[in-house]
Amino acid sequence: MIGKWHLGVWTNNPEHHPLKHGFDFHFGLPHSNDMNPSPGNPPKAGANAEQNAAWWNAPLFRGYELLDPKADQTQLTRRYTEEAQKFITDNKTKPFFLYLAHTFPHTPLFASDHFKGKSTRGIYGDVVEELDWSVGQVLKTLKDQGLAENTLVVFTSDNGPWTLMGTETGGSAGLLRDGKGSTWEGGMRVPGIFWMPGKIRPSVTTNVAGTMDLFPTAVKLAGGTAPKDRPMDGVDLSSLLFNGEAIEREVYCYYRGEKLYAARLGAWKIHYVTQNGYNDKAIVHEQPWLYNLEVDPSENHEISASHPEIVARIVAAVEKHKATVVAAPSQLIEVVK
Repeated sequence: MIGKWHLGVWTNNPEHHPLKHGFDFHFGLPHSNDMNPSPGNPPKAGANAEQNAAWWNAPLFRGYELLDPKADQTQLTRRYTEEAQKFITDNKTKPFFLYLAHTFPHTPLFASDHFKGKSTRGIYGDVVEELDWSVGQVLKTLKDQGLAENTLVVFTSDNGPWTLMGTETGGSAGLLRDGKGSTWEGGMRVPGIFWMPGKIRPSVTTNVAGTMDLFPTAVKLAGGTAPKDRPMDGVDLSSLLFNGEAIEREVYCYYRGEKLYAARLGAWKIHYVTQNGYNDKAIVHEQPWLYNLEVDPSENHEISASHPEIVARIVAAVEKHKATVVAAPSQLIEVVK
């Protein structure tokens, strides 16, 4: 695992370390690059974070060893890329799984001198151009090592843009509503790009899929069997990827933390609770709001009154899903003791 781990943040519990969760190797940060600031006046939201570079601490680890308590963030993308290339080359004779979690474009944003000022989109564009370079280097390494046609590469993200920071540094979701921290489409819908030359035909699909589908897909492709002792919300995407066949999913649930906020069935999406980003108050709806994402991806037109049967169908599917969920304390935050 290379890059940002971000699980078990702010804890002294070594059980949260990636090496305790199936990974044989880790090089990167234990959390996002804004979570270990120095004392003093913080940068203003939306400001160019590079002006405040001295304020941010990025502890860089290799395994349990702290390499640098304040790594140069302008070099993180390059260093992650080089580590990924080395891992691929060193493991080319055996099956491998590489999880490369780039720090950027999470704020604060930093680009190397080679990419700084290169784009027409400011520091955000520079960061994305360097990320694009990194992806290209990884794909080139796979090709050079003769692994391209036998390796599934997935490019995706964990959330939409952080609109609280403004479009200059937080990014934009375009026509999609809101951003990171919300269950509106702008916070949840992200690119999902799958690459395997000679095996995956170039195409675009409107099938609903998510990161939780990657595990059952990888298990199937590796010839394994998914666990049978627990409910699995993810589905195997291999028939969609390699044969273009639609996948069957009863309902897709949108969670914010441990709370179910919204659900989707085909083109239809209901919201039980809405909340814009992190700072706004959550609004619980007595009757779920309904949107047709096929014709209204911006979620501007609430139509539950004219389609009560659709709402009822999704609610029934959600109740079936909830019956499989075993309640547990939220593990997003653990107080350091």
